[in-house]
Amino acid sequence: MCLLVVAWQAHPRYRVVVAANRDEFHARPTAPMAPWADAPRILGGRDLQAGGTWFGLDPRRRFGLVTNFRELVKPRHTAPSRGRLVPGFLAAPLTAAACLDALEPDAQGYAGFNLLLGDGEQLIYASNRAERFARPLEPGLHGLSNHLLDTPWPKLQRVRGAVHHWIDRAVAGVPSDPAADAGWLMDIFADRRRTAAPHDSSSGLTGEWAQVLSSPFVLNGAYGTRCTTVLLIDHDGGTWIGERRFDAEGSRVGQDEWQLNSRDWPAPDA
Repeated sequence: MCLLVVAWQAHPRYRVVVAANRDEFHARPTAPMAPWADAPRILGGRDLQAGGTWFGLDPRRRFGLVTNFRELVKPRHTAPSRGRLVPGFLAAPLTAAACLDALEPDAQGYAGFNLLLGDGEQLIYASNRAERFARPLEPGLHGLSNHLLDTPWPKLQRVRGAVHHWIDRAVAGVPSDPAADAGWLMDIFADRRRTAAPHDSSSGLTGEWAQVLSSPFVLNGAYGTRCTTVLLIDHDGGTWIGERRFDAEGSRVGQDEWQLNSRDWPAPDA
């Protein structure tokens, strides 16, 4: 996953709002969001090459998501998979803070990552490329791509501004409906307009790739946006999560939606 906005205790209806695009090579095999056969209390998409996930949720509304940190050097081939960080949290009976405390001594052995973990009480951001490994997020609107939290890359600023406008409408009294709200957010993240290269002079990208990656929705035949995911958790615990999937041409190829009002996973709505 390479672009996300999270509203933490900033919306009048939802305690948590997450909207995110996962960008990946189209040739990399992936399973759609669903309960995992070998870990049925994890709901999420799955990377079938390394076995992990970029975004996962459990029945207690604990969730996690990870993005890569863009670096010039290739990661060691022996480095552990960053995609196992989220299922590792969801499989353990730990708070987000306790999980990150346990991870910190070994964090430098991974390639660069950003990690968000929510346990119902706290939403914590961690990165093994940040000066401070982990810190709880203050209520508000935050954005993340492939650098540190809230780094003002233009595409991140664009979608964050649109989400801010959506929250302002809710504060002004526009009614909230999870399905409609999720559709609105997914449309925001479908923005394919390219801009100048991000403010990252050390990215090492060519001019062509800098432009390809400068749009919120990345469109390229080899590498691009594979799915958009939206998570909404209201103040009473009612939860809606949906995933919209795309092919190499940017056409929608599937969508699943889940409403969670019990401790057991229901069947998807679509």
